[in-house]
Amino acid sequence: MPSFTHRGFQLSYIDESPDSGGGEPILLIHGFASNIGVNWIGPGWVAELKRAGYRCIAFDHLGHGRSAASYDTADYTPEAMAADAMALLDHVGVERAHVFGYSMGARVTAFAALQYPARVATLILGGLGIGLVEGVGDWDPIAIALRVDDPSTITSDRGLMFRSFADKTRSDRLALAACIENSRVELSEDEVARITQPTLIAVGTKDDIGGSAELLAGLMPNAEAFEIEGRDHMLSVGDRTFKKKALEFLAKHPL
Repeated sequence: MPSFTHRGFQLSYIDESPDSGGGEPILLIHGFASNIGVNWIGPGWVAELKRAGYRCIAFDHLGHGRSAASYDTADYTPEAMAADAMALLDHVGVERAHVFGYSMGARVTAFAALQYPARVATLILGGLGIGLVEGVGDWDPIAIALRVDDPSTITSDRGLMFRSFADKTRSDRLALAACIENSRVELSEDEVARITQPTLIAVGTKDDIGGSAELLAGLMPNAEAFEIEGRDHMLSVGDRTFKKKALEFLAKHPL
């Protein structure tokens, strides 16, 4: 996997065009404790998007996947991660792209839209609704769960879920703990209202983390909500109805 350097860190990425070549670029920004393979390749997003004619660009966040790690919480603000995303676009020579983020990646996508509005053509926010404004609950138990040596001592259900996910993906648990402590910055209603690009917000009906897609869409001037029926936070990302809706949305809003 190729890599580029930003903020002094080496970050791994992919840049895959459809078989026909060319294609409108879409930047994929994965969620917390995930990586390119788990969030985008495994669930079929890269294959589906390439089949539809899109050029897929994605990277492993700092502290995730094959990218370098940092144990300094200051390195994991949404603003810093949004800057990493734009640095990748610079590296591959893309000025403007569709941007699709899931969970933490959706938060980073929203920050990117505010910081770099000319570069973000459209947004797809998966797994994050009104939680972008109101918060996504107490995540301190997750940081604790990531740091303990013995997972059998974890008493928080949410903490155990993310610890198990981190272990499954063979992640650097201490880097993830640093990330979760500083990546949950919320946006105000006024800030969200300044995101004027076409936006699709998709959250599972059984998702107890992201919050209502409808409520967030109601705060934005050009957003639509989509409920992913019967899916929780972890299973929504690979849902076939979500893929169908996302492709319809992208076709409706070309670059």
